[in-house]
Amino acid sequence: MRAKENAVADAPLPTPQQPPTAPGVHRSSFWSLRPASDRQAGDAVVSNFLLHAFAAKSCKRSLDVRYSLWLGTISAALLLLLTVSGLPLMFLHVPSVERAYASVKDIEYVITFGSWIRAVHRLSAHAMVIAVVLHLMRVFLTGAYKNGIGQGQRREWNWLVGVAMLLVTLFLSFTGYLLPWDQLAYWAITVGTNIASSVPVVGAKIRELLLGGRVIDQPTLIRFYALHVVALPGLLLLLFAYHMWRIRKDGGLAVVDLEATTAAHPVTEPTKTYTLLGVARGTSPKIVATSIEAEDTTVNSVPDLSRRIAIAVLGTFAIISILAVFIASPLEEPANALVTPNPAKAPWYFLWLQEVVTDTTIKLGAFTVNGALIGGVLLPGLLVVLLSVWPWLDRSAKTSTGVWFAADRRRQNLVFLLLVALVLALTIVGTFLRGPYWHFFWPWQAWPEIPGRI
Repeated sequence: MRAKENAVADAPLPTPQQPPTAPGVHRSSFWSLRPASDRQAGDAVVSNFLLHAFAAKSCKRSLDVRYSLWLGTISAALLLLLTVSGLPLMFLHVPSVERAYASVKDIEYVITFGSWIRAVHRLSAHAMVIAVVLHLMRVFLTGAYKNGIGQGQRREWNWLVGVAMLLVTLFLSFTGYLLPWDQLAYWAITVGTNIASSVPVVGAKIRELLLGGRVIDQPTLIRFYALHVVALPGLLLLLFAYHMWRIRKDGGLAVVDLEATTAAHPVTEPTKTYTLLGVARGTSPKIVATSIEAEDTTVNSVPDLSRRIAIAVLGTFAIISILAVFIASPLEEPANALVTPNPAKAPWYFLWLQEVVTDTTIKLGAFTVNGALIGGVLLPGLLVVLLSVWPWLDRSAKTSTGVWFAADRRRQNLVFLLLVALVLALTIVGTFLRGPYWHFFWPWQAWPEIPGRI
């Protein structure tokens, strides 16, 4: 009997039961990309480094392409494509006034797939400017910069970060304009920095700081190169990371607040009360409430959200890659400070400023109104300031947050669209209707003959 007890005592203890694991979790390295159950979908968000930025559940309405147009995702995809295509260009480009043009020419005509990589980078830069502007327009027109009914929201600060990201994107593209060191780049930077020099008191110092001297030369090229490949991309990535974190802290896109405001509504229904004297009929209020976390209003972020992001990113890559096959990047003659193109134009996204400078330069007898100061500094500066502080000036109701063209925001949306249309019209005029000496020419009018050197 004692031997039997000793044998039982020496027997190994039973292994504690492990919690049940969803089938297939460890069978594939890519299980987090195609979860087979709600539990796997939740585990994917926690265990996958990239998916960790998502919430476990996403509001269905925030996934609707008709609300966000996926412009934020497209902008992020273009930033990624710029980084990937910019790395080989960074190693192949020589930031020297003697060798920069030759290195770009080698990329264009000697390096295998060099012209295609350069075209991808250039098209991505232009497309990112457009996508970021459209994204900012979408946020404004939907009132998504306003705080809704959520607790601890700071959407106005995220809007401010978005405005900063737009300015950094423009400056990032502007600094890359000079790197080929051809005539187009040299004189576009000349026009842009001349506008900056119109700032009162400090304008000349700002231009000298940008150029590294009084003229565009080697210090200018190396400064623009360092800003383009190190400083500005790093700043943009930091702003982007904070922008995404702030969206998560604010509860997602602003359409979630719209979902919450319509989630509960009181209704009345007939009731019957049985008493000793019979049946008493009447009505009583009843609150029908729906949580925005309910199954009919949310979906698993993985794979519903992650799949849509992948489609938007891959679609952006495909479109830019195909366009780069047919649209080559321009490369004009080497930069020459003694030969001025006529007309000399700023980069296309600053052409509206160049047009405003022309339109606000007015001669009154012997006195000339400085259009560079008014149109190149004061007016755009005022627009940026108004755009930055507008979330604090907007007094529309919280119920208009996340609503396209809300009724109580009709006037400010109309003014905003008129300003956007004006900028677009001035850009078109500067691009297609300005000829030699910056004179206005209709498309069917011939340009006059001009000398080769002016």
